[in-house]
Parts: sequence; structure tokens; C-alpha cells
Amino acid sequence: MMQALTEKNIAILCNPFAGDGKAVELAEKILAELSGKNISNKIFKKQWPLDLGQFTDIFIVGGDGTLNYFINYYPDVSLPLAIFNGGTGNDFHWLLYGEKTFEEQLELVLNTTAKPIDIGKCNEKFFINGVGIGFDGAVAKSLTGKKKKAGKTSFLIAILKKIFNYRSRFYRITSSEKIETGRKLLMGVANGRRAGGGFHIAPEALANDGLLDVILVDAITPFKRLKYLPVIEKGKHLHLPFIKYFKSKKIQVESDDLMDIHLDGEYYSDDKVIIEILPGKLLFHY
Repeated sequence: MMQALTEKNIAILCNPFAGDGKAVELAEKILAELSGKNISNKIFKKQWPLDLGQFTDIFIVGGDGTLNYFINYYPDVSLPLAIFNGGTGNDFHWLLYGEKTFEEQLELVLNTTAKPIDIGKCNEKFFINGVGIGFDGAVAKSLTGKKKKAGKTSFLIAILKKIFNYRSRFYRITSSEKIETGRKLLMGVANGRRAGGGFHIAPEALANDGLLDVILVDAITPFKRLKYLPVIEKGKHLHLPFIKYFKSKKIQVESDDLMDIHLDGEYYSDDKVIIEILPGKLLFHY
């Protein structure tokens, strides 16, 4: 049964640093709209509450990094969620809401029953959009602590800087579907379809199918990297001879050295990771 809007009490969790201030403006806009509809709400900017029990719904305002922070800060959250695109990278927002306007999204999330969404676990950390190991992990490392431009601009600039001098690494990859050893340019383990503000790394991924989409890219020359970057951006790469693609519930990746890794764009490093899917762990209005 649909909950009456007047019975809602919505927490608006904002990342004040996301989107160069865009998140704060968007959070204030949400607050004004909800208040105008006489829907109880409270906005949190710098300090998020330890306990969300008094609320009926959570609106998160930021990008993929903000969403990653949220699921790791509240690992046991069971309240219905919505994400509003207040960040520089809004790939998971795009997966759920596409090109909907703010007004269209707000109307949708206020009037739909929340549905299950999968998340992933990488060692002891959670992610919702995807994990990148190797080249795109190194790209994320180079962007850590830097002011990012909206969309994929910062990601694309960082890629172009790395594309000629990054050295592919040796990995051991194990899952029930495939065992692989060798030098790889990168590995993508995806729950969502898009990463880096618009690169369709896993074009067939579904965030509610209980599976991770795994993309392995063999070591290729810098010329080929540059040539096929637009192909990967458009999601037309899964058939290429140097790419292996499969779906899995659990995968282990090891290397003799520390690996460059990102989780939803946030940098991480380890020499061994176990990545698994947690089906239907969260509820989202979408």
C-alpha cells in the first residue's frame, strides 16, 4: 500500500563538497519542495545523524562517491532511498533515473514503492556502482584529492595522461565461471552500467539481477588503448578479441604487488580482493 505523503518524514543527506557546491543547492531545493508539499523533512549537511530511525525515507544528494560513503556509513540501513545527482560523477543516478528532470524524479520517488537493489562487497568495503582494478584504479588514484569537473571531463583528462605510460600488471583471477592468469590492462566488476561520468563499461549490467558483470581487458598497446577508448565509452566493446566478459556472484583477484583499485570512484589498494554481490540489500525509489 502506498504511503500517504503527509506521513513521510524524509532525511536529506547532503555532501557539502560534492559537485563544487551543486549538492548543497540541490538539497535546499529539495527541502523547499518538500516543505511546500507539507512533507516533514530535515536536512543534514556537514554532520549526518548516527541514527536514522525517526525517518521514513532517505534522500541522498551527491554523486557516486557520496553514495559509496553512505552505504559504508550506514551498512545496515533498511529505509527506502533515493539519490539526487549533486555530484561530478552521477553514474548510478543515471542508471535509476536516466534523463529525468528534477521535478520528474521528485514526483517519482514520492509516489512509488521502493524496490530492491543489489550492492557489492569488496573485502570489507561496500560498493554500489562498481569496482575497477588496474588502469582505472590508477586513474582514480591520480584524481584523489583533486577538484573534479562535472561529468566525465576530469576522468577523461586523467585517462589521456595515463594512457601512454601505464604498465599492465599480472593478476590471478578466480571465480566459479572462469580462472585466468596473465597481464591485464584493467578489470571492471560492475553492478551498474556506467562509470567515470559516462563510460559504459558494463552495458548489459542490471543492478537487481543478483550478479556482477566482469570485464577483463588484456594488455594492449597504447595505440590500441587510444583507438578503442571511444568504443568503450559507447559500450560497444564486449565483442572485442582482447576483452573477456562474464557474469558472476563472486570473484577473487590477486597480484604479487599492491593493486590500484577504485570502489565507485573512491581509491583503494590491496594485493588480494574478494568481490561478491549482496542481492537486494537496499531499497530504492525508482
